[in-house]
Amino acid sequence: MKKRNIIGGIALAMLIGCTSIADKNIFDPNSPLAHHTATGFRNLYIDDSQKAGFFSFIFNVRFKEDWPDEEKLRLNPPTPTVPVNLPKIERPPSHKIQTTWLGHSTVLIQHQGINILTDPMFSDRASPVSFAGPRRYTDPALHIEDLPKIDAVVISHDHYDHMDEATINALGNSVHWYVPLGNKALLGDNGITNVTELDWWQSAQMDDVKFTLTPTQHWSGRGLFDRYQTLWGAWAIEFTATDQRIWFGGDTGYNEIQFREIGDRLGPFDLSFIPVGAYEPRWFMKNYHVNPEEAVKIHQDVKSEKSIGIHWGTFVLTSEPVTLPPIELKKAAKENGLSAADFITLPIGGTFVKSSDKQYPDHSLQ
Repeated sequence: MKKRNIIGGIALAMLIGCTSIADKNIFDPNSPLAHHTATGFRNLYIDDSQKAGFFSFIFNVRFKEDWPDEEKLRLNPPTPTVPVNLPKIERPPSHKIQTTWLGHSTVLIQHQGINILTDPMFSDRASPVSFAGPRRYTDPALHIEDLPKIDAVVISHDHYDHMDEATINALGNSVHWYVPLGNKALLGDNGITNVTELDWWQSAQMDDVKFTLTPTQHWSGRGLFDRYQTLWGAWAIEFTATDQRIWFGGDTGYNEIQFREIGDRLGPFDLSFIPVGAYEPRWFMKNYHVNPEEAVKIHQDVKSEKSIGIHWGTFVLTSEPVTLPPIELKKAAKENGLSAADFITLPIGGTFVKSSDKQYPDHSLQ
């Protein structure tokens, strides 16, 4: 009996000891550096280890799903486009926010004499090579040489459709680049030194513009072996002189915590740019790419007065019909009690002018 009690005591001690060790290793998403790992970064509210790899995508999604025909789309692009109003681009109203969708996630933001680009992508392919990978089926609304002088660029993450080396080289070192942690190195490899690198919730000031990197639910990687090594995020852009606030969502999946926190800490926002495309099949894409219904939730969570849908109409990245995102967005907005003007999409080249009291859309696909 005594021997049995000793064994039982040892077992209980081991159990308590193991529990104590386990308790110390419990993941706490509220820790300020919870998204940091020994080798890079992680998401806070999903298990990144469950993310399927490149070859799973190729064999289980790309070859099995009904995929839009890229070549047919290139011959007859279905995305609405309009010529850019160059006089307006060259002489924007200083007291209003003027934005022009150039394609995919690239937006020209103009306010108070400052010109900002988001995730500039002007190349033909979103790929490490020129002969393969997603190819544009709609051209950029402007050539780089037709842009006004760009003061700042914000980058959301390092995927090829958001961080393009040819575009980086074309814009050069006269632009101030704002990037998430770990992405400064790629810019440096291309001779760019005018860079500010930030962690989630960190801010940097450029004259009267404050840039804050906010969390998103996504991932990073430009090759087979560098996943999660650089950080991803979205950008809150505040024009402090006029108290105008913009949120650029980059590319993200949805959770019920982070976007509400963004709205509580930095909102409300006068205008947001939220991804609405590249979301099917849901079993594969859901954790990392929102659909239009989830985009509407983000619009509400970040407390945005007006939002514009981006990340669609340019590349075939997923299996949904390329014209579906704005249709599904209108449906989701209506079902969630939004007016037709609260969350819109633009044609490529379309300009939207936003003031604090009245909106002046040149073009919208409401």
